[in-house]
Amino acid sequence: MPIVKWAPFAELDSVERRMRRMAAELGFAPGLVPAADVYETDEEFVVELEVPGFDERELTIEVTDHVLAIKGEREKTEERKTREFALHERLERKFERRFALPPDAVTDQIRADFGKGVLEVHAPRAVTTTPRTVAITKT
Repeated sequence: MPIVKWAPFAELDSVERRMRRMAAELGFAPGLVPAADVYETDEEFVVELEVPGFDERELTIEVTDHVLAIKGEREKTEERKTREFALHERLERKFERRFALPPDAVTDQIRADFGKGVLEVHAPRAVTTTPRTVAITKT
C-alpha cells in the first residue's frame, strides 16, 4: 500500500470551491471568478486576468471613477442533462471583477492585450513633476 501525503489545504480549497458553487446555485453568492494578478511597475499598473474559454469579443472593460470593471459573458451552450459532475471548477458563463485603480493611474490611456486565455489591462502612471518653489512678493 503506497503512502499518500495528506494535503489539508488542497482539501480545504476543494471544499471552499464546492461551497461557493452550491451557494451560487442557491442565489446567495457569486459564482467562481477568474484568477487575477495585480501589480505595478514604475511606468504602469497592470491587471492580468485568466479567462480561459472566453473569446475577446465576449469580454468588456469599463472604467468609472478609477474603478476598473472587467466583465465576461459567453453564449449559452446546450448542456447535456445526463452529466453529473464529481467536480466542477470551470468559470461560469458570466463573471464580473472590479479593481480599484490608484489615483495616479491615467484612466483615459488604458490599453488591453488578450492572448492565450489571459487578459492584460495596462493603466499608465501619471507623469509626476518635481515640485518647484514659488516666490512670494509683497504687494
